[in-house]
Amino acid sequence: MTPCRLVVLISGSGSNLQAIIDACARGEIKAEIAAVISNKADAYGLERAKNAGIQTRVLSHKDFDSREAYDAELMDIIDNFEPNLVVLAGFMRILTPSLVQKFKGKMLNIHPSLLPKYQGLNTHQRAIDAKDDVHGVSVHFVTEELDGGPVVLQAKVPVLENDTAETLAQRVHQQEHIIYPLVVKWFSEQRLKMEADYAVFDEKKLPAHGAHYPE
Repeated sequence: MTPCRLVVLISGSGSNLQAIIDACARGEIKAEIAAVISNKADAYGLERAKNAGIQTRVLSHKDFDSREAYDAELMDIIDNFEPNLVVLAGFMRILTPSLVQKFKGKMLNIHPSLLPKYQGLNTHQRAIDAKDDVHGVSVHFVTEELDGGPVVLQAKVPVLENDTAETLAQRVHQQEHIIYPLVVKWFSEQRLKMEADYAVFDEKKLPAHGAHYPE
């Protein structure tokens, strides 16, 4: 089987990118990261990519008059690398419908909450404020609804009595670095796909909240 080609989009430090790079290097994911694209030239994830010998591109949203113009150019750049899968790893942009449609069923995102809870930003503080005893992270397919696509896999972490948004985020990050490479692995092995509005793993329809790690 030809290795799955990945394009990873980032805006920041790229810790999830690093987890995927490492899993590919260990042979756990049978995939090749064709390129890492950032909307910010100073994103540390670009250094991580360069250190791994991966091609990088910077496309600053500040150079464009509209979201549509930016996404049209971004689409062309992604297309040039002919990916089987586009991985959003801390890419802090809301995507236009045309970009989402272009890569429908071939684009994954990770979101730091147990979706459908806490779509959007500040998820850790929102979980603390709501006095939740459990918080977590979700990997999902990307659709036009922000953080609303079919969930593939979730991992839970406890919310402790003295947690701050920062301490809770650290525990969530640990789980992110486990489950995101795992979902990319499933996709690269052709065990995972998106149907109309749900995810399918090993020919079985996943529930709305996806599978749970660990099972």
